[in-house]
Amino acid sequence: MSVKPLKPTTHLIFWGCASILFMLVIMLFKSVLLPFVLGIAVAYLLNPIVNKFDKIGIARAPAAIMILAGFLILILGFIGVISPILYRELSQFSDDLPNYIEKFWGIMSPVTARLDQYIDGQNGESLEALLKQNAGSAVGVANYIMQKFASGGQAVMDVISVAIFMPIVAYFMMKEWPNVTKWVQDLMPRHSEGVIMELLEQINAKLSGFVRGQITVAVFLGVAYAIALSIAGLKYGILIGLVSGLLSVIPMVGSVVGLIVGVAVAWFQAGDLMFASIIAAIFIGGQLIEGNFLTPKLVGDSVGLHPLWVFFSLLAGGALLGILGMFLAVPVAAVIGVLLAFAIKKYKQSAYYKESENKPAPKAKSKPKPKSKPKAKKRK
Repeated sequence: MSVKPLKPTTHLIFWGCASILFMLVIMLFKSVLLPFVLGIAVAYLLNPIVNKFDKIGIARAPAAIMILAGFLILILGFIGVISPILYRELSQFSDDLPNYIEKFWGIMSPVTARLDQYIDGQNGESLEALLKQNAGSAVGVANYIMQKFASGGQAVMDVISVAIFMPIVAYFMMKEWPNVTKWVQDLMPRHSEGVIMELLEQINAKLSGFVRGQITVAVFLGVAYAIALSIAGLKYGILIGLVSGLLSVIPMVGSVVGLIVGVAVAWFQAGDLMFASIIAAIFIGGQLIEGNFLTPKLVGDSVGLHPLWVFFSLLAGGALLGILGMFLAVPVAAVIGVLLAFAIKKYKQSAYYKESENKPAPKAKSKPKPKSKPKAKKRK
């Protein structure tokens, strides 16, 4: 029995409803989805290693336990080593912050006085007072957030839920990954299975290349910045270096933020142009190494996730769903990028794109010339 081909509107309605259902699930269960999203992300990252163990004859269940245990021990060991150092540097920064603020206003006072003369002709006190008031409000908000986090509440519950449920979700996803992918493939519409599988392969190539490669780049840069800044003698060098490496998940953002913050701290710390230049050279050198060696080797040129697109997706995901949205931002950005490229390709193949606005007028058919009658021969 032959099946009639579906109309384009039917495809649009089906995928539109599926997208709306997916977004409704995310919005309804966003408060409990974080450990599941993190668990799936960890399983996605570690699944290639499980596949290699599977090929050499080790079952997926014990392989998943060994690999996940090693991964968690590595992460917890790193956190255990770095937490006391970060705590010490944060405490030192909180002690030095009033002195830095005084130095900052000492530098800004002539600028605010000049700006205030242009704005309303006063001596600069009103603009400076306004800036100080807003700065005080920002510091007050930051202190309130830190106090709420320290006192418990939802943030602590999120950490506990992630610590308990994320490894469980990651284990079962790593163990059942082939069955899950087969189940998803069986649900695909038969008439579009080939197209969907091709799109999923493109999404996987972009996502795996970006996530695995960019995380490796970020870890390398974070450790390198922390060591280099500490050797150079910069206060909070480990803190600034690790945060810059973390932000390097977005290409160039980590180096730029680290450059600005590092040079500012170096100037407040020593007031020496040479010391500030050394700190700037560290971040500029790190950016050159990242752009010319690390990213081409580890990420590749074919990933196709533009830094601005990643930056926008992270901001949009954080604004919509908080931390959960930031974790979902890069996968969603990869999916949208592939689907948008596919839609543009189909659009350029359509008659609507190829149809010319001014069609040439059809040529008029030339009338056949009348046949000339043969001349009669003269009689002799």
